[in-house]
Amino acid sequence: MCESCPSSHSSVRLSTAAKPGRAQAAAAARAPSKSAKPASAGNPKAPRILTTTVGSYPVPDWLAALPSEQGVIDATRVVFDIQRQAGIDLPTDGELYRFDVNHPDTNGMIEYFIRPMANVSAVVGRSVAEEFTRHAPMGFRRKPAGVVTGPLGEGSLNLPADCRRAALVAGGPFKFTVTSPYMLARTLLDHHYRDFAALTLAIADVLAAQMAGLPAACVQVDEANIPGNPADGPLAAAAINRVLDAIDPGTGRAVHFCFGNYGGQTIQAGGWSKLLEFLNSLHCDHLVLELAHRPAADIDALRQIDKKISLGIGVVDIKVNHIETPDEIAARIAAVEKKVGPGRVKWVHPDCGFWMLKRSVADRKIEALVLGRDKYLA
Repeated sequence: MCESCPSSHSSVRLSTAAKPGRAQAAAAARAPSKSAKPASAGNPKAPRILTTTVGSYPVPDWLAALPSEQGVIDATRVVFDIQRQAGIDLPTDGELYRFDVNHPDTNGMIEYFIRPMANVSAVVGRSVAEEFTRHAPMGFRRKPAGVVTGPLGEGSLNLPADCRRAALVAGGPFKFTVTSPYMLARTLLDHHYRDFAALTLAIADVLAAQMAGLPAACVQVDEANIPGNPADGPLAAAAINRVLDAIDPGTGRAVHFCFGNYGGQTIQAGGWSKLLEFLNSLHCDHLVLELAHRPAADIDALRQIDKKISLGIGVVDIKVNHIETPDEIAARIAAVEKKVGPGRVKWVHPDCGFWMLKRSVADRKIEALVLGRDKYLA
């Protein structure tokens, strides 16, 4: 379905407003603590380069056919188990509860956050769509994710509840993802703040208020628009840092950047060299960078990233069905370490989420990631 289709009740996205039952409450007590580290962290025998995934996973056919809250919980358990069996050090929950069949091209990473917020209207008629087109903040969207009609508030947004749901079935430490305030702001039509910076920072404040107590080992902020708009770096950094600074002490802080993954297509032009000042200003522990099919100049730029920020490099191309061999993965890691020096790369991962691929492809790419990392370190 396309973005012009009306909303329907066929979305896999679930309500998080329901209070947990007695069994869920008991399980919550057994969930990983918010300060839990990856299983490999602190282990002297752990690999010096850890593996992780970026976020999304393909929605299983059986879940799409019969969506339910229990189905999402079961599917999330499957997603975690697939990653752990493959040897992923820090898995993600697959974001299955965010997927919206009315907005499949962005896997629900926009509407999931925007629609629940207070004073965001989902009523987008002809005049609103035309106004958004004239505004043209995003050429690949024909209409806004919503219209801001008043001061933004949390509304029914409840990230802690969704993070707790994932923690119940995670089987160990995991990473939770949050879309960047800057990216979200670019999808909205603003009838209240009338100022893009004010809108962006207002979204940041709403998201920051949701960060306390998240029972995840790491929280990752996702940004796919700033690589094509480096002039907005100072604003994007200020907004992202408000979210990062609100994360509990002891919880990992990561920021993921890519050049767009709109239905599997790259939509942003540019390179990492133009973003160095921006990247170095982030209050994060490590970066999660698209790199598997990027030009050599992007690898050169990584040498100038502040050494206090660890590097996470994309070594799996999620925009193709080709399954990388362990040799290909190892060669990509080697190419980066040759430029930046040993010890700078702490994480390897796919370029972005897997949601648009077939499960058989995604699963084999996950396996290749671990095998390639192991081959390189051996």
